[in-house]
Amino acid sequence: MKQIYLDYSASAPLRPEVKTAMRKAEAVFGNPNSIHGSGREALNLVDASRRDIASILDCQPNEIIFAGSATEADNLAIKGVALSQKKGHVITTAIEHKAVLESYHWLEDQGFAVSYLEPNHEGMILVEQIESAIRPDTILVSVMYANNEIGTIQPIREIGKLIEVLNRGRTHPILFHTDAVQAGNYLNLDVKSLHVDLLTLSGHKLGGPKGVGLLFVRNGVNLTPQIHGGGQERGIRSGTINVVGVVGLTTAIELAQKNKIRETKRLSALQRYLINALHQMPGVAINGSTTNRLPNNLNFSVPKITSEELVIGLDRQGIAVSAASACAAGSIEPSYVLSAMGLSQSRINSSVRISWGWETTKSDLTTLVKSLKNLV
Repeated sequence: MKQIYLDYSASAPLRPEVKTAMRKAEAVFGNPNSIHGSGREALNLVDASRRDIASILDCQPNEIIFAGSATEADNLAIKGVALSQKKGHVITTAIEHKAVLESYHWLEDQGFAVSYLEPNHEGMILVEQIESAIRPDTILVSVMYANNEIGTIQPIREIGKLIEVLNRGRTHPILFHTDAVQAGNYLNLDVKSLHVDLLTLSGHKLGGPKGVGLLFVRNGVNLTPQIHGGGQERGIRSGTINVVGVVGLTTAIELAQKNKIRETKRLSALQRYLINALHQMPGVAINGSTTNRLPNNLNFSVPKITSEELVIGLDRQGIAVSAASACAAGSIEPSYVLSAMGLSQSRINSSVRISWGWETTKSDLTTLVKSLKNLV
């Protein structure tokens, strides 16, 4: 039985070009902090990666901070900003990744005032909501670029421009962070165009390795370090850099951005095919926007069958899909994202997420549709 992997939003297969780049980097085993030849060779790889990523993000190389994961990078951005200010009001949305939400919950426990903005029925956050939530003591806004469960794309550039305008009349500027983990394959990552101060990316969502991520930190932004040690990464994130992982991450970002126009067109066609097929199944409802969403994502609900039954039933037929988020310790729990959108409990409990990518073919989705019809 052919195995069909349709859970790219959880983790994408490692690209062959990434494997090749990482194998070459494995030959360089020196510590990039060492001053001998092997250490300098490792540092050269890291510095080259930093420059290559900076050219894609349109920033300075020293504004790229490498981390062990996007979760770590999100924590560093949110806690780092808040703790550097010591007090204040912070804003996020009710549909963020757990790495962001749990960081905000932690800030609440430390005495910070937190606003959680609710999305509309399509999972969208409006710029007007951000403007209405901002207070004189607001220090940070964090809104994800694209949602990991329903794929909705938020108006990050418009929010960034709003905050930039508001900051002109403020003594203490509001900083703007976006978790761009799901966006890296398909959307613009130019931090100047997006008007963001901090941006998070992950390796394994782009066809790169697990265990590596990055945080863009605009020069002039002060962060309180969350990991203490040797003072690597400008003293912001201590710990020996994962040289092989950084090379893999860089290669994955370069490939994603190089191929994004072609892949967006190809995957959008697959998305339209799947939407049309789902509309022909009685009672099936698509969750989230059908227009303003990533080209590789569909979240839908099937009546009279639970998410767990769908996931297990498809898995038995060799098809890997997901219920809610796969970043919550492996358990299938009702989606807080769909709940925040105001969907009924029965619709939430029967939802699944299909996400595809660079290896996916139309034949894979045709097989999925046939399997769904058999289960439904």
